[in-house]
Order: sequence, then structure tokens, then C-alpha cells
Amino acid sequence: MAKPPSKTDLRREALRDRLIDHAEALIASKGLAALKARDLAGLAGCSVGAIYTVFADLNELVMAVNGRTFRRLGAAVSASLGAREMSAQDSLITMSHAYLHFAAANTKAWRALFDLEMSQDSAVPQWYLAELAALFGLISAPLQRIFPDWPAPQIDLMTRALFSSVHGIVLLGLEKRISGVPVDRIEQMIAVVLANVTRAP
Repeated sequence: MAKPPSKTDLRREALRDRLIDHAEALIASKGLAALKARDLAGLAGCSVGAIYTVFADLNELVMAVNGRTFRRLGAAVSASLGAREMSAQDSLITMSHAYLHFAAANTKAWRALFDLEMSQDSAVPQWYLAELAALFGLISAPLQRIFPDWPAPQIDLMTRALFSSVHGIVLLGLEKRISGVPVDRIEQMIAVVLANVTRAP
């Protein structure tokens, strides 16, 4: 029989949730660069030192926030497909447009997913990798329908290539870079790229 959590455990869990909530709100409104330990402690009603009894560092806290953002992003992309039947190619285009709309509506939180200093060599929690894998799984499923003879590594490579392409288009467009296009034409650009890249042989 599992031992019930102690009062100390419950307090730590409550503090953890408060810190994530306040960090999420700060990032969403002001961006990742605005997240400071002292400000966060004031909002959560704790000392700066108390933050580090729950999280190893601010990066770990941001990863917890990003986990929530990944789940919201995955839900938005998945929901865009609805229950209607569509071709694999149309599924990819529809999901990419949903990705664009999520990024446009949640720009600062979306940027925090990629602005956090983290690489393939970093110690990344398994749950974080699982969220990313779930998002990639939405992309690879229609690719397997388009290219049924491709081995798994090739599907994985194409999945990451398409994600990188769509992400780049969205990023440049939302930042209004000279190499991007106006926001109202980003959907068109995504559709053109995906329609050509995923044309079945």
C-alpha cells in the first residue's frame, strides 16, 4: 500500500504548481527573457531559495511550462483534423495551418519552446521527449500513407524535415523578416511547399 504524501510533500507540490502557473503567465505575456527568479518568488509568495528546493534551476521550471505548451499545441494540431475524412496531404496542410494559428495566438509561449537553451546532448526528461514524439507522430502518420514503402528512418527524417520547414516559414512570417511573407500569405506558402514535397511518386 502506497504511503500517503506528507504535509511537506503536499506543500512542495503546491509550490511547484504555483511556480509553474506564474512562470507560464509571465512567459505568455512578456516572453522567456522576462522570467526572473526574484519576480517569480514574489508572485508565488516564497523566497528565491525556495524555488530551488522544487526545481534544480530555472531551465527545469521552463521545461515544465514548455511541457504544458507542447500538450496544448499537440491538442490544437490534433483537433484541427476533426472527424472528417481527408487525404494524407490535406491532413499535413491542415495540421500545419493549425500550427501557424497556435503560434500566432501564443507567440511568446511558442517561442519559449525553442528559445530555451537545450540541445540533443542535454539531459532531457523522458516526458519532454514523449511530448515531442507525440507531435512528430501526428506528422509521420500521413507520411506513412503517402510513402508506404519507406522504412521508418526515412519517414522519421522526412517528419523532422517537414516540421523544420513549416516552423521556419511560420517563424520568419510572424517575425516579419524580409525573407518571410505577410502573415495572411503564410498559409498559402505552407500549402505550396507541402503539396510539392509530399507529392506521391
